[in-house]
Amino acid sequence: MRGKTRIIKISIILIFLLFQINSASTADEISTEEFAKYPDFGDIYLGNDKWETFNRKMYNFNSGLNKVIIRPTHILWASIMPKYGMDRLKSIYNNIEYPKRLVSSLIQKDFKASGTETLRFLTNTTLGIGGMFDPAKKFFNLEPVQENMDQALEKCKCPSGPYLVVPVLQSTTPRGLCAKALDAALNPTCYIGTPILALIKLGFTINNTSYLQPLAQMIESNYADPYDILKKLYGVDRYIKAKNLDRKDVLETHADLIKEPEKETIELVKNEEETKIQQVKLPQVFEDENMVAYNEILKEGISKGSYILKNEKPKADIILEDYNPQTPTIDAMRTALFDLPGIDDSIWTELSIWNRSFANRIKTSSVNIDPDRENYKFRYIMQKEKNSPVAIIYPSIGEGIKSHHSVVFAKLFYDHGYSVIIQGSNFQWEFVKSMPEGYVPGVPGRDADYLKTVTGKIISKLEDKYKCKFKDKVVIGTSFGAIATLFLADKEYKNNTLNITKFISINPPIELMYAMKEVDKSNAEWQNNPNNLKERVAVTAAKVIQLLERKDDPDFKLESLPFSDEEAKLITGFIMHQKLSDLIFTLENTATNKKSDIYKQINNMNYQDYLKKYILGNEILAYDELNYDTSLYSLSDYLKNNNNYRIYHTLDDYLVNSQQLATLKKYTGNKSIYLNNGSHLGFMYREEFINALIKDITGLENNSNIITLIKTLKGAFQAKV
Repeated sequence: MRGKTRIIKISIILIFLLFQINSASTADEISTEEFAKYPDFGDIYLGNDKWETFNRKMYNFNSGLNKVIIRPTHILWASIMPKYGMDRLKSIYNNIEYPKRLVSSLIQKDFKASGTETLRFLTNTTLGIGGMFDPAKKFFNLEPVQENMDQALEKCKCPSGPYLVVPVLQSTTPRGLCAKALDAALNPTCYIGTPILALIKLGFTINNTSYLQPLAQMIESNYADPYDILKKLYGVDRYIKAKNLDRKDVLETHADLIKEPEKETIELVKNEEETKIQQVKLPQVFEDENMVAYNEILKEGISKGSYILKNEKPKADIILEDYNPQTPTIDAMRTALFDLPGIDDSIWTELSIWNRSFANRIKTSSVNIDPDRENYKFRYIMQKEKNSPVAIIYPSIGEGIKSHHSVVFAKLFYDHGYSVIIQGSNFQWEFVKSMPEGYVPGVPGRDADYLKTVTGKIISKLEDKYKCKFKDKVVIGTSFGAIATLFLADKEYKNNTLNITKFISINPPIELMYAMKEVDKSNAEWQNNPNNLKERVAVTAAKVIQLLERKDDPDFKLESLPFSDEEAKLITGFIMHQKLSDLIFTLENTATNKKSDIYKQINNMNYQDYLKKYILGNEILAYDELNYDTSLYSLSDYLKNNNNYRIYHTLDDYLVNSQQLATLKKYTGNKSIYLNNGSHLGFMYREEFINALIKDITGLENNSNIITLIKTLKGAFQAKV
């Protein structure tokens, strides 16, 4: 009883201090850059980061603590307790925390939620064997309501105070600290009087916090400034919970209230631009009576170098039956469905040393490119027969070596007898930190020289280590990695050093600068409707979270993605700008342990601004020359005269247009395969694409083993989608 009184007293003192802190700072709690090209979601959801210098030091301390003590403890625990047991313990602990959810919902006068939680508690405690299982949801459709005292204080108009990072607890606010103290006061496990029960409490704590490790590892390994991304994610997540957007019924109501802005006649403007065709003298390679020069009108002037076929529209080589397309932006998001069975299969969590799933068997190594720079990391998995063929994967723009798509491709190749090397995108911060000082990505021809060096060193290292000689070598790239693949192919065509057998390119931008403009146009859509951005972004994020939670449900079937076109553009806009943000952060050599104004610059830069500052600003090349040199037209000699490549594209990819596709088809013939739907990479989960890719990597048109595998994959996909 004495311990309970002490916790309540501490909570009252913290609440008093919270009001004192906010009495002088509420007026300027939220500060956003009104005229920035991209919104700063950290500021939007959390206000000015007044204690950033302190917060960054605490974040670095927590990161070090996690690596030295917390993560090893979680690894030990996850190696003792199988995944099933960990899930049951987590469920029990969640059931024990019923009092905080009840009190929070009562304070908010949310009697429906309090009633639901009471019924869930009684049902799961009895039928669920003390909360080990969740029959309340499974049999009675009683969805959990995740309430806490921070939400109750929010409802009581208690100001949150500035963003704060504290030891061990990580992201919070002064109000959040008060709420955690109150949550503790309402947690029955805090009142434990024996050593045995204290150990049980410790076990519960270790078990629950271990679920945060994958997120922590993802943030630290994928982002140049993990502090900034953690702050953004915390801000959005806190808002979602405060507005109860994590509840399905509430989310649907909010989504109905948020209307999309009226669509402008973007396609009409685009079509008018594409009719501005002017006859000019072409380079010899383009001297063809069917060819004309297409001059794209930009603010900077006329861009010479987009060479297209006049009034020709390509046809699809593969028809995706029952695809049910929505919009190009939404369809592109279906790329998240690209998966294969068996990648993560294990009775142990990914933290466990016993987890031998395919994903966990992929090793990490590194090579040095410049003695004054960091080693470049790559991942690989070897066949038992070390002289097997090898596949080298170049992922999409900004993706690192832990890209999920890369792992899926690795599984596909590995199952067909290939060893696999996974590299990161050259347009990514980790790649830049390993290249010689002054390297700036974005010119594919120059990038391919660096990729050629890196790939060559990786192959040599593995062949030396395993005393082998790879039989064949295949390079496969997606999106920006796809255009890098083709430029590497051209380099090898002119000077063969890597002895690559085949190049596979999926959705390469045909005109890179055109694609950059389209990305910027899509990313800027939020400016057409800046009102209520805070809520619209939170609703979109909540939809993403719910979709991910439902994805693993065996009864879940996908007929269409639950997003509007505007929401899809908000998601892709955030992702694409975050990749650019990480790159600029690295190019500017920004320190991560002190406060910096770098984000004022970053939030006012799009991909075309990047081009002007970091590429055109230091290049003698004129804009129109660069436009040609960064397009696939500059590779026409290779594309026409070689058969060692395959290009997959879609007729509705929003980063190309039909005339570009027609021109590419003229150069490549049947070496390009066009699909009727799927936009940008949004078709890779379909069995039609998987079938075609299997034929490419095996070199066989008819094989009973392939047919059997295809049938297996078809069944897996039907169960998944």
